[in-house]
Amino acid sequence: MSIAIGTEERTERSGPQPYLSTEDLTAVDAWWRAANYLTVGQIYLLDNPLLRQPLRPEHIKPRLLGHWGTSPGLNLLWAHLNRAIIQRDLDMLFVTGPGHGGPAIVANTWLEGTYSEVYPAISRDEAGMTRLFRQFSFPGGIPSHVAPETPGSIHEGGELGYSLAHAYGAVLDNPDLIAACVIGDGEAETGPLAASWLSNVFIDPVRDGAVLPILHLNGYKIANPTVLSRIPDEDLLSMMRGYGYDPIEVSGHDTTQIHHDLAEALDTAFNSIRDIRTHARETRNGSRPRWPMIVLRTPKGWTGPSQVDGVQVEGTYRAHQVPLSGVRDNPAHLEMLERWLCSYRPAGLFGVAGTWHQDIARLTPRPNRRMSANRNTNGGAILRDLTLPSIDDYAVEVLSPGATDTEPTRRFGTWLRDVMAANPDHFRLFAPDEAKSNRLDAVFEVTDRAFAAEIQPGDDHLAPDGRVMEVLSEHLCQGWLEGYLLTGRHGLFTSYEAFIHIIDSMFNQHAKWLKTTRDIPWRRPIASLNYLLSSHVWRQDHNGFSHQDPGFIDHVVNKKAEIIRVYLPPDANTLLSTMDHCLRSRNYVNVVVAGKQPSPNWLTIEEAKDHCARGIGIWDWASNDDGDPDVVMACAGDVPTLETLAATDILRRELPDLKIRVVNVVDLMRLQDEKEHPHGLSPREFDALFTTDKTVIFAYHGYPWLIHRLTYQRTNHDNIHVRGYKEEGTTTTPFDMVMLNDLDRYHLVIDVIDRVPGLAVKEAALRRRMVDARKHARDYTREHGDDAPKIKDWRWNS
Repeated sequence: MSIAIGTEERTERSGPQPYLSTEDLTAVDAWWRAANYLTVGQIYLLDNPLLRQPLRPEHIKPRLLGHWGTSPGLNLLWAHLNRAIIQRDLDMLFVTGPGHGGPAIVANTWLEGTYSEVYPAISRDEAGMTRLFRQFSFPGGIPSHVAPETPGSIHEGGELGYSLAHAYGAVLDNPDLIAACVIGDGEAETGPLAASWLSNVFIDPVRDGAVLPILHLNGYKIANPTVLSRIPDEDLLSMMRGYGYDPIEVSGHDTTQIHHDLAEALDTAFNSIRDIRTHARETRNGSRPRWPMIVLRTPKGWTGPSQVDGVQVEGTYRAHQVPLSGVRDNPAHLEMLERWLCSYRPAGLFGVAGTWHQDIARLTPRPNRRMSANRNTNGGAILRDLTLPSIDDYAVEVLSPGATDTEPTRRFGTWLRDVMAANPDHFRLFAPDEAKSNRLDAVFEVTDRAFAAEIQPGDDHLAPDGRVMEVLSEHLCQGWLEGYLLTGRHGLFTSYEAFIHIIDSMFNQHAKWLKTTRDIPWRRPIASLNYLLSSHVWRQDHNGFSHQDPGFIDHVVNKKAEIIRVYLPPDANTLLSTMDHCLRSRNYVNVVVAGKQPSPNWLTIEEAKDHCARGIGIWDWASNDDGDPDVVMACAGDVPTLETLAATDILRRELPDLKIRVVNVVDLMRLQDEKEHPHGLSPREFDALFTTDKTVIFAYHGYPWLIHRLTYQRTNHDNIHVRGYKEEGTTTTPFDMVMLNDLDRYHLVIDVIDRVPGLAVKEAALRRRMVDARKHARDYTREHGDDAPKIKDWRWNS
């Protein structure tokens, strides 16, 4: 047996060395055995939960699902953390990296009584135990992972890699909280988790809580050994020290000794956290300390079957899921399962209805200290509304449409600055080194970038107590923000549009969490996950093709309609109105795409509010259709709006008898039918805007096929012709970029001539002039390296 504390040499112990009192040792061991028993019972049993009868095949589930291998370690840690919580009165939550160990976490929440409080039918007695077992991985029951249905959970862990980032996000602005984060050694091989070790650089010990990372090395993934379990101890510990941690190593397989060693390790860690907090808060020094972390080595599938059919299982990858798979049909396996369950001595743990062994009761924290009921794990219950300044005070003055230009995100940044000032303890901005690039640098007038490592002269706005979380990892920004939101706070993630794809899968998991929690009454709505995507596809003038991809929208709209919102504000005032709405919303994912380059101001703030409230509408000042258009010029996005209005200007001058209707879309989901999305338009409303039989030329920010997908059931779909990004790009001028994708004003005019009946022959000369105009515009860029003045300086004047 061994334990290594801090940077001391690892010490070998020849036999059990007591650290816990007899009473404490008995209590943690009883809890551990009880949780292990309940875990195995959930995986295998339909009935006979306390083995009051000999185990028979009909007591076994027909489909055996679940993950045993990681569960004994999770149960061991929960028991020991409860001891620490009770003795130290700790405010602690449990983040489960190996989320596939779902039955273990459910077992502990039921032992604590929380599970029965939120699900009264799963009562804390033998009948409730039967229902607890039956529901696990069973049709109509609960999932096998640490799902939203599990009280105390802020993290499912179905997809590995996010636990440590979530834990750090949870403790931001939460000075009393400790997040005990169990990291599976398989999970430790993922990119997001590898980056997450850096998170301690962004934690202020004065204002924030603490994370206790517990790297659980049980040696194997589902079919292979894990990397960190096979490298030399000193390499692993040196790596942890290099990340800024003070590692404490605990290892072994003797249960009594592990109890003593783990208790000592946890006490050492919590003493260190206490001392760090005390020093930082007394001196007001938020510089980076060396935080403790634990490396725990125990056998995979510990206390389960050692061998099955002559093959070693315990301590190997074979223990990962269901060690005994043929229990219903194999009498030998059935007998092994019965022996396995009896090895936990359930008769001494679970008595008559509603009474458990006194040691289990003694190791249950008081209600507000139970990890399964920690108030931070149901963030919506403690969520406070943001104090939001009136957007009227930040609006751009618009005397006439398109007469002036503004950088939309820069104007929004002045409002965001004051949002951060007004909400100093429950709102943060997250950015992968791009807050300033995306023109949000006004926030640095009231806060800094969070940074607790060395700060040198000349560094720009770095401080331990900064509220802008900037790190060159979209994974960390997303994970921190999710942890922050799930524990009852608000935030905004800004990123370059092309690279938000890096967190596609993380977004998937969060959207699934939100969808599921809508149907769990005790889960209260949390603040929405808000994305502001700038530096978008149409204005990557210097970065070029690698930075040009608007496809995140396509990915997002695959999720459930009640969760997803996509907004494309065309100017600064509509961006202000959109973001004001998004920061007030709950339980959504809001994706907002807005430009940072100077662009025309189209609407006054009052017009912007009305337009955003509708989500879609006719711009009367740009239209001349008198209610009966020949063509509908539709647009969604700032650059498509500019090009649509420039095309409309040409058409109104060149073809004054052509009746044109301009329709602008801010809320993309308005295009769907009301039966498909809560924001969708009814057929009558859609037809009133787009007609039932007239040509529609739609200029769209992203990939054109999404508009067809959203409108394919509409009456006039066959007449809707969409221009957008078609994967053509390079380092070039803004107008050349839209020409490469046929989204430019001249091509939109050509589309009208080609599509509106009667114009193709009649207006052949105008069409030729538009083709020539495109050529001249391209030739100008090749000669001068910029767009022609008549394009750059165009103003709406029709």
